[in-house]
Amino acid sequence: MEDRTDSPADPTLAEINVRELLERLASKAPIPGGGSAAALGGAMGAALVAMVAELTIGRPDAEEHAEQLERLRNASRDARDQLLALAEEDSRAYAAVVAARRLPRDTDEQRALRAEGVRRCMRAAADVPLRAARAAEAALQLAREMAPIGNPNAVSDAGVAAQLLAAAVRGAILNVHINLPYLAEGDPLAQAAPAELGELAAAAQSAEAETLAVVNGRIGPS
Repeated sequence: MEDRTDSPADPTLAEINVRELLERLASKAPIPGGGSAAALGGAMGAALVAMVAELTIGRPDAEEHAEQLERLRNASRDARDQLLALAEEDSRAYAAVVAARRLPRDTDEQRALRAEGVRRCMRAAADVPLRAARAAEAALQLAREMAPIGNPNAVSDAGVAAQLLAAAVRGAILNVHINLPYLAEGDPLAQAAPAELGELAAAAQSAEAETLAVVNGRIGPS
């Protein structure tokens, strides 16, 4: 398949259909890749949280949670949009890395310029999935909050949302880790990111487990 990294007129990930997206992911083209896939999975998880809210708002047995449900619906919609935007941003960031790596390196000056360009683009390529991990973890907390109060007929959807969002956090973390070694020595992001990534991973693991425990408890024995 042709390399699409130099095609600025290409439609965004949000504009193509699912089959085309999967074809792109399955091709040898470097974008979209795992970072975008993780963010898109998170966007789907956030959308499911919004769906559970929609299916719960207005039910007589959920009246006492009306304000909370409205907040969760709005916040999960915002998270969906944020993660969808980050999926696109991740593709653009890595496209810039690919372009920087193609810069000429015949002379010492060119090699220096290329190295600086790659380092600068790699920083963006590490920063975007870090923001995606943060966004997905925040949305996962919404799924955790939704699980005990959502429509009992849609509680499994809250569980699916939690698993998608936890996977999004873990996938985004992997994409930060793989890019950090390319950052300049002493870069603040390279120094601070590992600790934050550990905290995000632990928070996601805890929230996913708590959400699934509530979901399985509400579903009951099969």
